[in-house]
Amino acid sequence: MRQKPLFRPLSAAILGLAALGLAGLVSTAVQAQPVAAAQPTDQVVTAARLLDVRTGKWIDRPSVLVRNGRIVQVASGGNEVAAGPGATRIDLAGMSLLPGLIDMHVHLTSDPSYGGYTRLQFSDRFWSVLMVPHAQRTLAAGFTTVRNVGASAFNDVGLREAISEGKIQGPRVVTAAYSFGATGGHCDSTFFPPSMEQHSDYNADNPEEGRKRVRELRKYGAQVIKICATGGVFSRNTEPGQQQLSETEMRAIVDEAHMWGLKVAAHAHGTAGIKAAIRAGVDTIEHASLIDDEGIALAKQHGAWLSMDIYNTDYTQSEGKKNGVLEDNLRKDREIGDLQRENFRRAHAAGAKMVYGTDAGIYPHGQNARQLAVMVRYGMTPVQAIQSATVNAAAALDSKDVGIIEAGRWADMVAVAGDPTMDVSLLENIPVVIKSGALVKDAR
Repeated sequence: MRQKPLFRPLSAAILGLAALGLAGLVSTAVQAQPVAAAQPTDQVVTAARLLDVRTGKWIDRPSVLVRNGRIVQVASGGNEVAAGPGATRIDLAGMSLLPGLIDMHVHLTSDPSYGGYTRLQFSDRFWSVLMVPHAQRTLAAGFTTVRNVGASAFNDVGLREAISEGKIQGPRVVTAAYSFGATGGHCDSTFFPPSMEQHSDYNADNPEEGRKRVRELRKYGAQVIKICATGGVFSRNTEPGQQQLSETEMRAIVDEAHMWGLKVAAHAHGTAGIKAAIRAGVDTIEHASLIDDEGIALAKQHGAWLSMDIYNTDYTQSEGKKNGVLEDNLRKDREIGDLQRENFRRAHAAGAKMVYGTDAGIYPHGQNARQLAVMVRYGMTPVQAIQSATVNAAAALDSKDVGIIEAGRWADMVAVAGDPTMDVSLLENIPVVIKSGALVKDAR
């Protein structure tokens, strides 16, 4: 049966109103002029000083003008910015202002409280719920941008969308969705017997499969491609030093990703796998635990960034057994922990490009900044450690939106009392967090 047009009831209602002598009201409603769009309210953020992360120098008495969530102008020396009438103000008197921090390696759907097989007591959706408070803690810790390098069921994509829509609070999330690699490798499901038929749907065992995985993941929301070039610490039946994707396979993945405008991150602990990944054109090497002098030279030659998570072994060794982490995984962590830290020192001293990546999720979310002091202990100055989590990370993301307090970028900022360029541990407890100009935390 043919349906009646949906507009007929509305038309009948209007005719009824006219018949009741309300034609003038209807006429007024129909002829009403559109209301002018509300003008954005400017915001002005002031502080005692602002860190220019490009130079590592302090700017005295800054004033930052924010409009529609972005920085419009930065003035110094107590000079006023050109704010419009009715501008709101955030006065951070006596405080040091820095860009919002960036963590290039997190797993927001992971919780270190559940290691080994203890994860199996929960349904799959348990982890998609936990990622919400994890994101909130990360933002409250001053990390306004993160790169989530691996999550099942496209959970990180959904999280990014919910944050972007303003439904929940959290950092800006650059999403990898599923990380992938070889069948039986670190990115596969390796904890179960054949009878359970557990495997990743995104395994890639030849160059063409790798290309297809890039296309599939990009289609459903991946903004960066994460591969596993070597074995890992927290998988079963893999060793960190084992190369698990060939250079030819990685080159195909990188070529495909770059064609689509995506960066590639490679989990790579082992020496051979690190070098193969760099030669294949991978953009960031994750962990880089067993990198040697040749690998460091290759990273410098090819412009690859090293993201070395040199804090989390402290947590794993102190809390891992209690949390259910298997002894074999603890053994691997012990074997590479100190080597990774010394290789971090060597790579930094040699001038390799370094970014801040913590592997948060291996240790508790919200404690991301604890690695800064470890980076200083192993050779960086406090300014260099801060740069790794701001300007360097933005460069590795190829982003002109975050990482620096300057006109055109998102108004993502943090503030602390004292001088973090002298004592970087001040950033472990950040009292003020601003995202897109909004004061999302104020614990002064």
